[in-house]
Amino acid sequence: MKKYFYSALIALVSAAFYSCGDDSNLTEAIDTVPVPTSTSEASTLVNAVYGPLQTLSSSYSFFLENATETTVCFEDNDDVDGPQISEFKTKKDNWYAIKIFNRLYSSITAANTAIEKIGEANADDIYQAGYPAYGVAEVSKDLLIARAKFVRGYDYFQLVQFFGEVPVFTSIKPSDSEKTTRVSIDEVYAQVVKDLTDAIQYLPEYDGTKSNPTQLAAKAILAKVYLTWGAKPLSQSEVAAIAASKTDPAKPAVDAAKYAKAIEYADAVITSGKYALQADFNNIWGVANENNQEVIYSILHYGDAVDAQGNHQTHCGYTHPGDERSDPHIQYADITLEDAIPDGDARKLRSYAKYVYFNSSANIDTLTWPLSVVRPGKWIHGYVEDGKIYGNANQPNDIDHIDFRLAEIYLIKAEAQWYTGSGDKGLAAINVLRNRAGVDALAAVSEEAIRKEWGYELAFEQKHWLNLVRWRTLLSSIELVKGYEFYKDQYGASHKEHFSDVTYNGIPADVTRVDFYNRIYKHLHSKTTNADGHFYRFPIPLAEDRTTDLGITPQNPGY
Repeated sequence: MKKYFYSALIALVSAAFYSCGDDSNLTEAIDTVPVPTSTSEASTLVNAVYGPLQTLSSSYSFFLENATETTVCFEDNDDVDGPQISEFKTKKDNWYAIKIFNRLYSSITAANTAIEKIGEANADDIYQAGYPAYGVAEVSKDLLIARAKFVRGYDYFQLVQFFGEVPVFTSIKPSDSEKTTRVSIDEVYAQVVKDLTDAIQYLPEYDGTKSNPTQLAAKAILAKVYLTWGAKPLSQSEVAAIAASKTDPAKPAVDAAKYAKAIEYADAVITSGKYALQADFNNIWGVANENNQEVIYSILHYGDAVDAQGNHQTHCGYTHPGDERSDPHIQYADITLEDAIPDGDARKLRSYAKYVYFNSSANIDTLTWPLSVVRPGKWIHGYVEDGKIYGNANQPNDIDHIDFRLAEIYLIKAEAQWYTGSGDKGLAAINVLRNRAGVDALAAVSEEAIRKEWGYELAFEQKHWLNLVRWRTLLSSIELVKGYEFYKDQYGASHKEHFSDVTYNGIPADVTRVDFYNRIYKHLHSKTTNADGHFYRFPIPLAEDRTTDLGITPQNPGY
């Protein structure tokens, strides 16, 4: 029975990748999944919701970071998927859009199946006391269903942020109409809130295994949900109105009631006593610090050999350790980003790595500008000592992917307080982070200060595009690249002799890097040329076969 149960579940998840495009495969797979008759079988159903998420950890970087002013993508040729996003040429057949959309729905399909099948099971079959692997004293139907609802709410939150109005279905066999009909933004968010608040009733408050859903993890996500929902996300018609515009839409007054909920949930997490900021910012990262006291929720990774896909976020920004002239898949677009963080801010070293030392000073990966670019250092395998990053030539991808950490909850609270004029307008929350960073406390807070702290604290953590969309500053932010070093016309030249006298802060450029300079120049100019209002959303993509239309209409404007 156990072998049959696992085989049926694998068939379900595989078919669910085409859940909007291949009804026969999905129905056949679901029909083979029996009602669980043991804790193990019920747990297997719930665990299936995580598999699709394990494949997305690095995809969010290609998807979100590239679609901003901060990064460019040198993943293969410019006509492939990552560079498409970097140059604002994203289409509905883009692999990252396809992968993220379809696999979030795969997770939702698995969650719907778990909720329904476990709901039909005999409670006595599922109940098991003294099962410490779950971090709780007992396992029950309610607990397992709550876990599935937690993930389903998380999935729909991701979808509505990236794609806007999306289909919402919670049944094991949704109708064709449910799978292809986009519902309103408010309806999607209402489902997110319902799933997460329903889950809170039966989840444990806290679990040391950060990939396990908990009440506090649900509250952390709800704080971000209410902050995002309360900012009044653009509707389909509002995006259509600005689709061809080079000007950001006006930011409306926020929904004060929703922002009050964001503050309420943020406070619940902050005051719980279960989490604490790492004393040293540099010790959030690395294998030795995995799932530390600051981490609230993470996606479990065992590495390529075991799970669906290892956490490739660990190497995408630092692809060729030990080789100072090999460019990573994703890289910072300009030195301006590093220069913006004041010297003495502890967040600068790990966020923008200039050097990586390999055991001795005689072996250094030099990432200095303009010969190369500074790299996102947060996932470089190694440690920080005496103001230096010591690395390892092997980049592991079995480290868990951090989705929420406590610092973000402080930022959520500060932003919600600022826009509603409540409390101290976010001053104390911001200064908590600045104190950890070793910089002077602010005497007063401002909108600009809060936005800067988001950037300083969470650089390259897959949050920036979401912030720009919430603030309605995406297009004005892209315009910033016109002030970048590599945007200058001299870097667009095709002959090496044009670089012979190029310097930056007195450092001569390396003429052998002409292709490197040219490519960044091209990406930066493509960003400013191509970016317009329709990039406030990603396209509703094709199915995973990259040819089948999912039948979801209407398409997002401009695609």
